[in-house]
This record gives sequence, C-alpha cells and structure tokens, in this order.
Amino acid sequence: MPRPGHTVLEVPVPFGEIGIVVALLIVCLVALMLVLIARREAAAQREQATIDVAEIKNEARALLADAERRTARLSEREDELAAERRAHKELERELQARASEVAALQERAALAMSEAEQQARELLEASAGLTTEEARAELVRRTVDAATNEAAAQVRRAEAHARRTAEAKAKRIVATAVQRAAVATSAQSSITVLRLPSEEMKGRIIGKEGRNIRTFEALTGVNVLIDDTPDSVVLSCFDAERREIAQVALESLMADGRIHPQRIEAAYAEAVASADERTLAAGHDAAERAGVSGLPTELVSTMGRLRLRTSYGQNVLEHLVESALIAGAIAAEVGADIATARRAAFLHDIGKALTAEQSGAHAALGAELARRHGESPAVVNAIAAHHDDVPVETVEGVLVQAADAASAARPGARREELDQYVERMDKLEQLVTAHAGVRRALAMSAGREVRVVVEPSEVDDYALPQLAVAIAKHIEADLAYPGEIKVTVVREIRASATAG
Repeated sequence: MPRPGHTVLEVPVPFGEIGIVVALLIVCLVALMLVLIARREAAAQREQATIDVAEIKNEARALLADAERRTARLSEREDELAAERRAHKELERELQARASEVAALQERAALAMSEAEQQARELLEASAGLTTEEARAELVRRTVDAATNEAAAQVRRAEAHARRTAEAKAKRIVATAVQRAAVATSAQSSITVLRLPSEEMKGRIIGKEGRNIRTFEALTGVNVLIDDTPDSVVLSCFDAERREIAQVALESLMADGRIHPQRIEAAYAEAVASADERTLAAGHDAAERAGVSGLPTELVSTMGRLRLRTSYGQNVLEHLVESALIAGAIAAEVGADIATARRAAFLHDIGKALTAEQSGAHAALGAELARRHGESPAVVNAIAAHHDDVPVETVEGVLVQAADAASAARPGARREELDQYVERMDKLEQLVTAHAGVRRALAMSAGREVRVVVEPSEVDDYALPQLAVAIAKHIEADLAYPGEIKVTVVREIRASATAG
C-alpha cells in the first residue's frame, strides 16, 4: 500500500515483454544446465583418457621389456651360431685332411689290386688255357643261352596261362551273351493254326457243297485243313508268303462274317495289297527289338521281307534280332562299340532278301545295299566279311561272326529238313510252270498234289488230259520224291456283265 503522503506512479507493463523476459530466463537456465552437464562429461572423459594413457604406457613398458628380452636372446643365439660356424669350419678342415688321406690310401689299394688282378689273370689264363677275351666271350655266351632258355620257358608258361584264361573268359562272355538273348526256338513249320470264334464258323468256311473252301484254296494255293479239333483250322503250305496272305485273308473273312466266293476274292486282294504294310511293320518291330535305330525306310522294308525267309528252318529275321542282341552283349563285355556291333549283326543277312532278284552271294549284296544307304565302313565291312568272303577289318566284324555262329548253332535253332522240303516244293512248281499254257502251279498237300491253272485261251478242254499226263511224266523223269504226286489241271472261264 502506498505510504501516506507519497504519490504512486503506476506504469503499465505490457504482457508481451514479460513473456520475453521469462523466456530469456528459461533459456539461460537451460544453457546453464547444459554447461554443467558438458563440464561433467568433459571431466569424465579427461579422467577416462588419463586411465587409458596410463594403461597404454604400461603396455608400452611391457612391450619394451619384452623386446629387450628378445634382443638379448637373439644376441645370445647369434653368438651360439658364430661358435657353431667356427666349429663347422674346423670340422670341414679335418674332413678334408682325412679325405686326402683316404684318397691316397684308395690309390695305393687300387694299384695293389690291379697288380693282384694281373697276377690272378695270368695265373687263370695259364691254368685254363684261355685268354681273358675268350673267357669273357664264353661267359657271355652261356649267360645269353641261359637267359634265352629262361625267357622261352616264361613265354611258354605265359602263353599257356593266357590261353587258359582267354578260353575261360571267352566261354563266359559267349555264355552270358547267349543267356541274355535266350529265346524259344525259331525253327518254322509249314502250317499255321487259326483259332475260330465259334464251331459253326467251320461250316461257313467250307460253304455250300465246299465252294468256299475250293475258291479259297485255288486263290491262295494253301490247303485248308478242317478236322475234329474244336475251334481251330489249319493252313498248310510250304510257302510262308502264301500262308501269311491266306491267314490275313481268312482272319478278315471271319471278322466280317460274310464268306462267299466274291468276298473271298476281295479279302484275298486286300491281303495281297497290304503285304507292303506288313513288311514295313515287321521291319520296324524287329529293329526296335534289336535296339537299332535310324535305319533308312528302304532298309527297314528289306529287313521286313526276311520275316518270311528261313535258313535251315530258322526264321532269318528272328535270327538277325537274336544275333544283334548277342553281339551287343559280347561287345559290352569286351569293351567294343556296342551300337556298331549291334547294327552290323542286325544287318549282316539283309542280302538274303535280294538273292531271288539279283545274282551273287548274300554277304556281298547286303554290304553293297548298306553302302548305298550310307552305313558306316565298319558296318559294311562286318556285313561283307561275316562269312570270310573279305578280310575282317574291325573287332566288331569279329563279334558279328561270333554272334551269327552262336545264334545259328544253339540247340533247336535250325532244322535242315524244312529247307530241303521247301526246295523240293519250289522245284516242283518251277518244273510244272515250264510247260506251255500254264499260268500258275500250286504244290499242295505236302507235295503229294500239284494243281495247275492254265490259260483258257491257250489250252482247250480237249488238251487238258494230255497236259496232265505230260506234266506227270516230266515230274517222274526230273524230280525225286517220296510216294505219289497227283496232278490236277484246272481250266476256268469266267464271264461277267454289268446291268444299268
């Protein structure tokens, strides 16, 4: 409160200036606090730096002391090494002196030995009656003779051991290869058995008064044997191609169900037309089973033709597949080229498909065919040399010969009687077809009957008996055969017209 008698002068203070003053005071306080904190941290850092410097000094002192100790030890070691060098030098001087003494002793000993050898040589020469050169020559001769005899004995023992080992290994390799490729016998017969869908199918095949079976046999040249065997019919013919065509035609007829002469002729024509497809399919299947790929189409087709070819009763295509498997197995055992051996063995008898069209050995024909279609020289040589017609140039060629022999010689693989039978049937048909007017000759009933189809324009009905007698006499004169052969001459005239 104002004192009495005093006048109070009130000066208004703006609130904004008060705020500034307060803010300045706060800033000063904060700055003061920051300064205090900074001083504390600086003091702590100075204290820590002092401690670190002390530790560094202690470490430096320890390192210095360690260096001084190592320097002292190094000096001591250098002194020891210097002493050792001096000792070594003294030892070397002693060794050199002793070496000089030893050399002198050796020289004196050598001189004494040469004198002793000379005396001994003279004594030996006097006692043996030979000079040194003669004795040396005799010793060399005896040593050489002994070494030669020993070497010869060693060679004989090595050859005998190698022969025993090689023979055992060869037997093992061939046995292993044949065992891997063991299949059922591939010998062929001259009949084909077809399963019928039902027993009443036999009546359809025979037809009314036997017209269907007569038409079928006349077209195909195959005997159809229908006996009491249930649900089966037998096709009999020595010609495998005829049997196959007859089988395909008869299977088509049975699948269709309609069997009459016109349908038989159509089925026969279809079977003949599809022969090329069957040939190509058989070639591809054989190549796949043999593990041979990349063959040209013409070679595959030629191989397929061999499905109907036999050699001593053994199917040639099956023989080639078997030979390829055996050659590949042997090549794997001996370290040869498996692909080349397998390919050459598969193709080695391909020339047999050409022997009916071209003259020459099948090995040479097959090699030439393979060369034309780009086969490698190794394969071509193996084909040409598998019967030793030309020298074998590769180990794969030798393997092809071994595989061919193994496949043909295994028990049950071949049968000579079938080939003789087929040859007799072929000769019978060729003999009959040589007569004028004969269009076709079919040997049937295992060669006991031959059916002769003549051209109706060249042979009339009155000449049929004379032709049959002439053919029978020709067969009697030129063909050796067991039993009797019945000759049936057929002359058929057909007329057809189309209405509409």
